[in-house]
Amino acid sequence: MPNRKNRTWIKMSAITIRLDRRIVLAIGLMSGTSHDGVSAAVVELDERSRPPARLIAFHNFPYPARFRKELLAASADEKIGAAAISTLNFALGREFGRAAIEIARRARIALSDVAFIGSHGHTFFHLPPRGAARGQAASTMQLGESAVIAAATGVPVVADFRTMDIALGGEGAPLAPLAHLWLFADPARGRVVQNVGGIGNATYIPPRARLGDADLIAFDTGPGNMMLDALASRISGGRMRMDRDGRIAARGHVNEPLLAKLMRNRYFCRRPPKSTGREEFGAQMLDRIVADARRMRIVDYDLVATVTALTARSIANACRRFIFPRGPVDQLIVTGGGAQNPTLMRMIAAELPNLEVITAADVGVDGGAVEAVAFAILGYQMLRGRQGNIPSVTGARAPAILGKLTLPPSPVKK
Repeated sequence: MPNRKNRTWIKMSAITIRLDRRIVLAIGLMSGTSHDGVSAAVVELDERSRPPARLIAFHNFPYPARFRKELLAASADEKIGAAAISTLNFALGREFGRAAIEIARRARIALSDVAFIGSHGHTFFHLPPRGAARGQAASTMQLGESAVIAAATGVPVVADFRTMDIALGGEGAPLAPLAHLWLFADPARGRVVQNVGGIGNATYIPPRARLGDADLIAFDTGPGNMMLDALASRISGGRMRMDRDGRIAARGHVNEPLLAKLMRNRYFCRRPPKSTGREEFGAQMLDRIVADARRMRIVDYDLVATVTALTARSIANACRRFIFPRGPVDQLIVTGGGAQNPTLMRMIAAELPNLEVITAADVGVDGGAVEAVAFAILGYQMLRGRQGNIPSVTGARAPAILGKLTLPPSPVKK
């Protein structure tokens, strides 16, 4: 039984964090593996509504070009020191804080009306247990210091969501499926929610799905936009950050021998739970792909088309191997930056001709905002004392409350 001191703390938290209302206003923050900026969402949470989360405002705030270059270089540097990591942690915290302040301004809300901020941070390193080599310990690190965000905004911050799941033997990813369940569950249709950010990840939501259903699974499918963005930058001498609208890929032809070789990557055969990241599908793999392309005399347009096709085929492969055997699938709903790439969307549809391949916008959801919304939902779950992970998704030994709370330097005046 909680003592009086604990009851007082809970009462103070209910006032400070404003969970004593039916409708809770929160901000969700996310920085993905594409290293392009901070996605920020203002979210209205009301468990009596369907869906229980409603997007008020969303924007992606790009990192300054110099800072993005430093972040990319640090992520690729295996010998980076503690001082550089610590500096990046605080610098990212400032970027996140600025994004939170600006999204509140755009939404025309006062920060004092925001109950809390749910911040994913930026994944700097992620080594899940099933990806660790013999003798390696699983670990994960998200940068973007929550104390810096709380100090800048005066709002409580829930952050560092992945570590508890890793501590329980889970993959620490993906964590968005709880939000997918809140936003996309349908009483009659089986759906795959396929996020295409830097990495691709899929969530299978059976008809009438509920939290705890054994058939509710999610996992990283493999590459999303990460290598494609890096390839566009490389072939353009740094002038392009992405293949906007899939225009380069649309001019090329897929090289099937190279694509077949890439699809032999062992990750695609591993059974879920599984997760991956830059360590598997990052700069080193792209270097090998470019080297193979040069030996095979593949021109740049065809190489971009082939790397785009790798994302599409790995998604289809994951559906056929690991999702279709579990139950009916009527729709594949694409979220994230990949949904804005018509060439990639056409390739996915061609790989899965028996599915309706649509975007989140087609069902009334802003697909670009889903992951930022997800971390507002996970922050809410933490403050309510509820599970944030799904063991059938991550492989953790048990359901767990995810995240750590950082209070602002002084209570926000209400």
